[in-house]
Amino acid sequence: MKKTVFLGALTAAGLAAGAAGATTLEDVKARGTLNCGVSTGLVGFSAPDANGEWTGFDVALCRAVAAAVLGDQTAVEFVPTTGKTRFTALASGEIDMLARNTTWTFSRDVDLKFTFNGVNYYDGQGFMVPKALGVSSAKELDGATVCIQTGTTTELNLADFFRVNNMGYEPVPIETNAEAQQQFLAGACDVYTTDASGLAATRATFENPGDYAILPEIISKEPLGPLVRHGDDEWGDIVTWTLNALIAAEELGITSANVKDMSSAATDNPEINRLLGSEGNLGEMIGLNADWAVMAISAGGNYGEIFEKNIGENTPIGLARGLNALYTDGGLLYTPPFR
Repeated sequence: MKKTVFLGALTAAGLAAGAAGATTLEDVKARGTLNCGVSTGLVGFSAPDANGEWTGFDVALCRAVAAAVLGDQTAVEFVPTTGKTRFTALASGEIDMLARNTTWTFSRDVDLKFTFNGVNYYDGQGFMVPKALGVSSAKELDGATVCIQTGTTTELNLADFFRVNNMGYEPVPIETNAEAQQQFLAGACDVYTTDASGLAATRATFENPGDYAILPEIISKEPLGPLVRHGDDEWGDIVTWTLNALIAAEELGITSANVKDMSSAATDNPEINRLLGSEGNLGEMIGLNADWAVMAISAGGNYGEIFEKNIGENTPIGLARGLNALYTDGGLLYTPPFR
């Protein structure tokens, strides 16, 4: 599910420089749809349902941006991308933003010329094994075969972990999460390693998920979030502040059920009034209608609603909020003020 570090940095940078000449906001409005890059299929994050409709945690962010910009959460063209194709798709202008469980790193920001628009999921790399393997720690995996997406930060983290712990392993190269799942279930590898959230999402699709264990070790920091091309700050601001609006809405008690009522008349909280457009001119500042945040929140709810619906503890994926709780609840989610 992860992150190609170098796919030809000079090529990507050159594509980005050419694509940045146009104003993405104008292109999206003229086209009438948002082209959003997602994964090829990771249940709970971005995957088509039985009716072919894309759903998931990352999909919800695409829909929120489309609602903020176009007033229509359905005005999204979802473009499936792999770890190898996602950066080229963004740099070339094929997609307007990437919302595909992608780790924010120095080289991707600086060398590949992308702008990360915040973190929508704080994660870390983990390991999944069949319980029949009889191991309870990643430090017991000396000599294991490991399904791994090549050319990614996952691959680099894996090499570092095994080297530091004086262990050896045999990589089984894979390109997509679907391929990894197939190989892992077929016994072609002892271990599947990727972001812990991706492991939980993958395990939830197994016929017998209880036969597999996610080991306790988390061996990296993986701040996952949306990204756009360098050179178009107006568009970057829109994606950044749409994500911020979803997080702030949870903190302020604004939900998909009450957002319309709260926006129709000024409340006694100036921050809420500014966010929802009944006071001030934040919409004008960002180049959108005054109700841009109302539309974004209405699309799928606030951050907490999106989390619980798609990947939370009451879903088959069963993820706790953990680091992804609001700062007021001991997590890392904290937005700048809307003023």
